[in-house]
Amino acid sequence: MKRTLATSLLIFAMAAGVSAQDPETSAQPERRSWFSRLNPFSRGEKLPEYNDPKLTGLVLSLELAPLPVKLSEVRQLKVNVTIINKSKKPITLEFPDSQRFEIYLRNAAETVLTTWSDNHAFADVLGTVFINPQERLQYSETIATRELTPNKVFTAEVFFPKYPELRVRQKFLTAP
Repeated sequence: MKRTLATSLLIFAMAAGVSAQDPETSAQPERRSWFSRLNPFSRGEKLPEYNDPKLTGLVLSLELAPLPVKLSEVRQLKVNVTIINKSKKPITLEFPDSQRFEIYLRNAAETVLTTWSDNHAFADVLGTVFINPQERLQYSETIATRELTPNKVFTAEVFFPKYPELRVRQKFLTAP
């Protein structure tokens, strides 16, 4: 009797988990069943989907320091971009010159205020980046804050010109 009850509860929990994973309702947060929470083989996070199949498994993250940006103390904003290969195969990124990424500072109207590449020279040398599985690649740069005004919200956007799908944005607040 107890085995039958336990088996039926397990089947019910699995059925509830399958029905909660409807691909059409991706705008709503994913509802997790008890079985999916206890399953040691499930992946906890969803990887971004790209149109370019060779980018599958790459995850970008952006960190800005210091936050909030005190314009009276800070002339340069530190930007850290991290690319993590969460797939099970190595990923190769090829670049036409020595520029790997671009940083934009945008205002609330989405107008570009500052461009990172304006103050840098890039050699016309082909480049290749090879990212092994579970390996991370980090770029640390600074961008000028002279176009920013106090007490407003701005957006830092980092993207790779050769791979426009690899794009990450973060909003931040400025202080006087």
